[in-house]
Amino acid sequence: MTLDYMLIAIGVAVIYIVYYIFSKDIDTNKNLRAIASAVEDANRQIYMLEKKIFNIEKKLNGEKEREMNDEEIYQEIERSVYDIVNPISLHVNTLSQDLSDLATVVDTRLINLEGGIKQISMPSSVHGNDDNKIISLFKNGREIDAICKELHLSKTEVEFVLKINKLR
Repeated sequence: MTLDYMLIAIGVAVIYIVYYIFSKDIDTNKNLRAIASAVEDANRQIYMLEKKIFNIEKKLNGEKEREMNDEEIYQEIERSVYDIVNPISLHVNTLSQDLSDLATVVDTRLINLEGGIKQISMPSSVHGNDDNKIISLFKNGREIDAICKELHLSKTEVEFVLKINKLR
């Protein structure tokens, strides 16, 4: 009986761990999307402000506004993309490290859990000499309930012995 409860407890623990990891993954993804959106908006605003400052400086210096050539456009796009991608990349690396740490913790807990399960040993017999009595009574045609009453054992114990000896 206690083995059944222990297995159920272990199963519940494993299910909880999986649920915990799944919910943390959802929260992490949600935070990452929010950060990416905020970074993109901030970079757009920075670009617009820099463009305004550049135009004001030109007017103050008396320069005429000129069109950008292809190389300048390419460099500006490259800089903007880098400004957007770099903070996101840093956050992704941080999240990756956090997930790695979480995986290490989960692995450690699973190893501890497996070690605990290995310490639980299955009994080789229910009550030593009762195994032979159960087998002989069952082979003589006795019902399981009758064997339980006669030997003062539970039905699960009798069924366990019969299953181990492949009689049922």
